[in-house]
Order: sequence, then structure tokens, then C-alpha cells
Amino acid sequence: QVQLVESGGGLVQAGGSLRLSCAASGSIFSIDAMRWYRQAPGKQRELVATITSGGKTNYVDSVKGRFTISRDNAKNTVYLQMNSLKPEDTAVYYCNADVETMPGWNDYWGQGTQVTVSS
Repeated sequence: QVQLVESGGGLVQAGGSLRLSCAASGSIFSIDAMRWYRQAPGKQRELVATITSGGKTNYVDSVKGRFTISRDNAKNTVYLQMNSLKPEDTAVYYCNADVETMPGWNDYWGQGTQVTVSS
């Protein structure tokens, strides 16, 4: 059984910063890519950022230059540093990871953390 637990969401004014964390726990052999998604009310879930096991990163255009994804492999944790936040960044943020356990590879999701940016 694998669990992803996010933390760090909250309410912030436009221009402010937040740092999200997502820790994976359980019977984990290894973790490949880790990702952050977000879903705003009435919109589809959107891939925000990806980081591979080797540290290669990719971002959706709307957050480039403002968000930074990173990971600590020893802690099975992924982070999302969000700077210069805008009201349109308001959403529930979910982490996702490709995890190897005894039966094999599967992808897992966290429960989500709310980020609200006020104007």
C-alpha cells in the first residue's frame, strides 16, 4: 500500500509564495516520475510540473519562471515552490507519482491540497 500526502496549501495574496510538499510512504521499491496537477472549479485537471528520477523538469507554460518542482529521493518527497502567485493559480493541487512496489509499477495520487490566491 502506497500513500501520497500533500501539505502546504493555503490562502495567500497575489504576488505571494507557497511551498507544497508531497511525501510518499509505504512498501516502495523505487519512484520514477513525480508530478503536480491542479484542478480549478469547473475546469479539467491540468498537469503543472513533472520531475523525473534523474531530476529533469518540465512545466506548463503558464507557470514557467514562477514555479519550481524539486524532489528529495531519500525522503520520497516532491516539492512545488510557487512564487508570484496569481488568482488564476487558485485550484486544488494534487501530487502524482509512478511507484514501484512488490507487484510492479503503478501510479498513485494524493488527496489534494487547496491553494487560494486572493487579488
